[in-house]
Amino acid sequence: MYAVIKAGGKQYRVEEKSVVRVEKLDAAVGDTVQLGEVLMLGGETVRVGEPVVDGAAVTARVLRQGLGKKIVGFTYKKRKNQRRHYGHRQPFTEVVIESIAA
Repeated sequence: MYAVIKAGGKQYRVEEKSVVRVEKLDAAVGDTVQLGEVLMLGGETVRVGEPVVDGAAVTARVLRQGLGKKIVGFTYKKRKNQRRHYGHRQPFTEVVIESIAA
């Protein structure tokens, strides 16, 4: 069985025992969390939500919190001697899917 969930404004296709990186969640390592809204359930029969599937839940355990790869940016304005160099690392939460309840 698989599910399509929405977490942090993004959609993820998840299965039991799969490891997924989602947008940063307010949870400590080892905590159990309910992940987002379940948009679709798949398997032998497919259930599509309007917009969410009623009574469906995805439970996950937090493995780690971290920062993604560094994104480097550079802006400038020609002939003005104006330059700006910056970097960004997006925070994420890595979770393992424990159960998908229909």
